[in-house]
Amino acid sequence: MQLTYVFTELRQGLRRNLSMHIAVVLTLFVSLTLVGLGVLLNQQAARAAEQWGNQLQITVYLCRADDSVASCASEVTDAQKQAILQVVEDSPDVADYRLESKAEAFAKVKKLFGADRFEGPGSVITEDDMAESVWITLKDPHQADVVKESVVGLDGVSRVQDLRNVVGPILSAIDAMQYGALAIAAFLVVAALLLVANTIRLAAFARRREIAIMRLVGASTLYIALPFLLEAVVTAVVGVGLAAGALAAFMRWGVRDKLAESLQFILWIDWHEFGYAVAVIAILGPILTLLPTLLLTRRYLKV
Repeated sequence: MQLTYVFTELRQGLRRNLSMHIAVVLTLFVSLTLVGLGVLLNQQAARAAEQWGNQLQITVYLCRADDSVASCASEVTDAQKQAILQVVEDSPDVADYRLESKAEAFAKVKKLFGADRFEGPGSVITEDDMAESVWITLKDPHQADVVKESVVGLDGVSRVQDLRNVVGPILSAIDAMQYGALAIAAFLVVAALLLVANTIRLAAFARRREIAIMRLVGASTLYIALPFLLEAVVTAVVGVGLAAGALAAFMRWGVRDKLAESLQFILWIDWHEFGYAVAVIAILGPILTLLPTLLLTRRYLKV
């Protein structure tokens, strides 16, 4: 296989249909950026639910050794803890529950405010200052008051937290933005597929004589289709690169500099979640260009 010919055809194909390729790249850029935003918002919703619980959850905080609540004379004992868990388990309105240890609660605080503040002898709080808690998932959020009444006043219970009125609007807003971004992205993905199909059709028409000669001399299917596939790879790489840059800018100046500074009580996504979003669009981008190219070259090139 003469790679010189393949790359020459690639260069000529990109030049002949430059405007169409730019349209494909821009459509991919916008659609992949929205897909990436949808992935980031989904992970932000998961982090918010991890920090506060979701709209189906309430949190029961157990007594600490130096608890300020009058009903907590001492730290919760193992017997009291088992009694509380038994009440939760026996409740018909509880779908699931989990016990969060002091270490898990302390890890959340360090993740939210930075681990440096809580290390060494000058630490503001330590792991022992944290309270154990029971995170209860309800079958029906309207039955939250029933479940709260069943645990309030039990020995070892400090307080019961129900943040549905606070968390509900936040999670609903995140979900709305996520679904909106993904819906628009799906529409643009269809547009990208149509643009790729038109690009292949125009490119095949422009090279129809060369393709006919290559078929007559016995050129293989891969040899004829390879320039088209490389064009699809180039547009995908450029589109993914632009989308990754847009997501990086959103993380840097939108999340880390603006939101994380002004709303420090929220556990925001970081660069790990950004890497996951980039991996998603890096897989999706080539699929959106290579798959229709593979399918349509057989039709338009008749190889």
